[in-house]
Formats: sequence, C-alpha cells, structure tokens
Amino acid sequence: MLRDITIGQYYPADSPVHSLDPRTKILASLMMIIALFVISPLWGYSIPLVLLAVIIRLSRVPFKFIVKGLRPIMFFMIFAVGINVFLTPGEIAFEIWFLKASYEGLYRAAITLCRFSFLIVTSSLVTLTTSPMALTDGIERLLNPLKVIKFPAHELAMMMTIALRFIPTLIEEGDKIMKAQMARGADFESGSLFTRAKNMVPLLVPLFIGAFRRADDLAMAMEARCYRGGLGRTRMNQLKMKVRDGLVLGLAMIYMITMIIVL
Repeated sequence: MLRDITIGQYYPADSPVHSLDPRTKILASLMMIIALFVISPLWGYSIPLVLLAVIIRLSRVPFKFIVKGLRPIMFFMIFAVGINVFLTPGEIAFEIWFLKASYEGLYRAAITLCRFSFLIVTSSLVTLTTSPMALTDGIERLLNPLKVIKFPAHELAMMMTIALRFIPTLIEEGDKIMKAQMARGADFESGSLFTRAKNMVPLLVPLFIGAFRRADDLAMAMEARCYRGGLGRTRMNQLKMKVRDGLVLGLAMIYMITMIIVL
C-alpha cells in the first residue's frame, strides 16, 4: 500500500501538460480545488470529472497510476463517508443496529467522496507532471512578492520541495523495512484495525531513524556546496510564461468563476 502513494512522485513524459510552466500548473490546480469546494449539487461534479479525464489524457500519465493514489486514503474516505451518512439528521433511509442513515447524509457523503477523490487526483497531477526542481522554482517565483515583507520565499519553497522529493524515497524505504520484518515473522495484515496499527509501530522507528540520517546527510551536502539560501542564486533554466500558459490560466479562471456563480 505504501507504493500506491503518488503525491510527490514525478512521471517523465513528453506531453502538453508536462511542458506547461510550473506556476501555471500550481495556480490552475488551486483554482480547480477552490471550484471543487463551491459546487453544491452532486451532478455538478460531472464537470470536473470530464475536465480531469481530459487533463489525464493530455498528460499521458497512465490512468491506473493515478487511481492507485486513492488507495492509501481509502480508510479516511470511508471514515468521512460514514460520519456523514450516520450523523447527518434527516429522513431515515435505512438502519444498521443503532445507526440510522439519512438521505441527506447519503447525499453529503457522495459530495465528500467526490471532493476527496478529485482533490487527491488534482494534487497528484501537479507533482506527476512537474519535476522537483521546476516545482521549487515555480513555488519560489509565486512567493517572490512576499519578500517585500521579509517572507522567506526561497527557504519555504526549498522545504516544500524537499518534503515532496523524499516522499517516494521514504515510501520505498518503508516498503523495504516492512518486507524485512515480514520475513522475520511480523504480521501487518491480519487482526483487527487496532492490532494492525499497533504492529506498525516497529516499522516507524527505523523509518524515522533513516529519515533523520538522510536529512543530516542532505544538510552536510548542501553546506559542503556552500549553500547560503536564495540570495544571489542563478538558475540554468529560467521560467518563462508562454501564450499557452496564459490561455490555460485564463480557462482555469473562467472555470472557477463559472463554478462559483452557477453552482
């Protein structure tokens, strides 16, 4: 299940989505996410569904690779759906023991499920189609106006990108540790939910130790290369907005405004 996490991973491909400026993808994804949380009717989510299907097709990222990113959060999605179904007052649809599900709860649960799914897919598409270095530059350039108030734009962008960059590494290391412990008799799949969660504790200790060791190695490597922050730094590839970037941002803005006004 650890390998199913797609946020933070980069899928290299030659596609129109990959060639967009990282700032365009970040801003467009934010507009799409804002639109997700203003859509009220359930049928309205068919619009972002079609839009995401078109973007996935243009990105040339395998659909199965994107969908598997929903598996790690399946428990949270089921929990959120259950909370909405059984704790929302309204006309009773059915009963399970002492729990009563309402039609209003089922409706809200469907909306919550759509929002969670589209949110993860949209976020995954940004990292899957943007290299870590391009993502760093894009975030920093977007935060540059805040430097007027002494906001550490470069440092924040660097921290966010390093965190995203090491998600796949930590996942791979966690998978290796899990397989090594399973070979020694550890059981992570049987038993109740509480038992499985308790069995995961021995997995976290070596994972955290490895993460701290890797962070220390990274800090020493950056210091050995005389890294002193973003002041005076130059880039091999300068970001430049093109006509297609302006077109995509314009369409994303129109989409967001339309969703807010109409739905």
